Amino acid sequence: MNRSILFLALAASAAGITPAWAQDSEGVSAGDVLVRVRAIAVVPNERSSGIAPTFPGEKLAIDAAVMPEVDVTWMATDHIGFELIAATTRHTASGRTGTTGAIGDLASTWVLPPTLTVQYHFNPKGKVRPYVGAGLNYTIFHSEKASKGLTDAVGATRVSMSDSFGWAAQAGVDVAIGPRTFLNLDIKYIDMDSDVTLRTAAIGTQKVRAHIDPLVIGAGIGFRF
Repeated sequence: MNRSILFLALAASAAGITPAWAQDSEGVSAGDVLVRVRAIAVVPNERSSGIAPTFPGEKLAIDAAVMPEVDVTWMATDHIGFELIAATTRHTASGRTGTTGAIGDLASTWVLPPTLTVQYHFNPKGKVRPYVGAGLNYTIFHSEKASKGLTDAVGATRVSMSDSFGWAAQAGVDVAIGPRTFLNLDIKYIDMDSDVTLRTAAIGTQKVRAHIDPLVIGAGIGFRF
């Protein structure tokens, strides 16, 4: 009799907690918050005007950078999410040809590009959950600094870069590896431009219009809350 009562009690307890387990599925639902930690590569698709007025035929090249990034997505519905990313990367600008090409690195800057996108998740209840998104970006350029090669060539130089406002597009996929964890692959295109000003001691003020337009390629792990 005691064993029967114990068995019934255990069965009742199991029945009571089974619905909670069932609800903790691999999918996402309205109200969920997704936090992703990624390694990102920021790869500029740069093109620029000439370095005017002194080197109008010479243009800038901007290097890529790899850094960690954290983003947060709030699911407004099962299919619609709002993602905010924040990361900062350091980039170097160099001359491509001629005099500035011979100098090499001209300046460096840190880039902070907070980006808000609206995402559509195609398969929110599945293990594999692709999504696309579009939104807006505001890029802040900070801690600009002239290179030693440039200051050796033209004397003391101050560098400034204007901030940028543009659009962004993305595509990605989350792959569940547990009820509340998933792997993530993501790629974004960011419309990013800046007016670069070099104030030099020897050749005066030089200006360049830089279209940076990077691809941001990321991979990492995510958590659902």
